[in-house]
Amino acid sequence: DWDFWIDFKDRRMWPTVAPIVAMCFAAASQSFFWTRFRLPIGATTVVLALLIGEWINRYDNFWGWTFFPINLVFPSALIPMGFWLDIVLMISGNWLVTAVVGGLGWGLLFYPINWPVLAQYHQAAEIDGVLLTLADLIGFNYVRTGTPEYIRMVERGTLRTFGKDVVPVAAFFSA
Repeated sequence: DWDFWIDFKDRRMWPTVAPIVAMCFAAASQSFFWTRFRLPIGATTVVLALLIGEWINRYDNFWGWTFFPINLVFPSALIPMGFWLDIVLMISGNWLVTAVVGGLGWGLLFYPINWPVLAQYHQAAEIDGVLLTLADLIGFNYVRTGTPEYIRMVERGTLRTFGKDVVPVAAFFSA
């Protein structure tokens, strides 16, 4: 769910959860392609296939069945991180270096690569005296059944104790 809805692509849980989950597919595919064929294309190949599958899923399920606006449920951009993993493996040829440096880069690159697409939804809006982002406003207007409202309150957690900007901290924990 953290990668489906535009209002759930927040500054804490989304850059922490989504890269970790996507990394599992990329690492398994990279292992297969490298051990069987000695080709450093596994991460990019599976990320491209995952992206195509996610677009088919988003279009068919969200637009085809429920007519939910497709620009509010777009998948994350993962291809640059797949390139990063494959380049680290190609240059080093070592699993340990790829795991440490490639995994670290995967987690740290996730948010900056997706930021240009998300920036428009992080604009502030004041509605009825309440200051919220456009993503939150969209989430309140397009109500989804079965979604607990406490998940929307992620911004009220205690990660603010690390400082004002939580994105670098979330990316560090993801890496």
